[in-house]
Amino acid sequence: MAFRTAHISLTVAAFGVLAFIFGVVAENKKPASGTPITGKGVVICKYPSDPTVALGSLSIVALFLSACFGFFSVFYPYKGKSIPNEALFRSTTLVVFFIVALGVSVLAEGMMLWATITEGLHITRNVHHNLNYECPTAKTGLFGGAAFLALDASLFWLICQMLTLNARTDYLEEDDPKGEYGQVLVSEYDARAKP
Repeated sequence: MAFRTAHISLTVAAFGVLAFIFGVVAENKKPASGTPITGKGVVICKYPSDPTVALGSLSIVALFLSACFGFFSVFYPYKGKSIPNEALFRSTTLVVFFIVALGVSVLAEGMMLWATITEGLHITRNVHHNLNYECPTAKTGLFGGAAFLALDASLFWLICQMLTLNARTDYLEEDDPKGEYGQVLVSEYDARAKP
């Protein structure tokens, strides 16, 4: 099955938006803290039932898929025509956006993993020998920050796809279906100017 640029773009954007939504909802559903219950020499933290870890996990998977499809979109041979990587990365703008997209994807994935794992550990390791333990949850803002980075990463991958299409067109010397810049004929201008 041949992929079209629109299919890949929609897939990257859809998974990026899903990662964003899951991350924001995880941030909003996360409890501020648990309830400490004091026992004999221990504190047991009771946390309310919430979907934070599940939503964080879904956000991690959606972001990973968005980044994979974004990476795939740069190297995929559209219309069966592939070009060498040297020719593809001759464009400085593409190189910069490719590196930024990779970096933001890794940063977003790392932040979302950190927040999700921390929240999961707080919930599962709920018995503490420190009687002053206050039953915290993951730091506030980690899920939300990672969600916005996930959305940014998908947007950077979409920009990379557009720059890749431009580089392919330049390398293969294909005609732009919209025409050349400044290609307005005098006869067309005169015809439009007359009422």
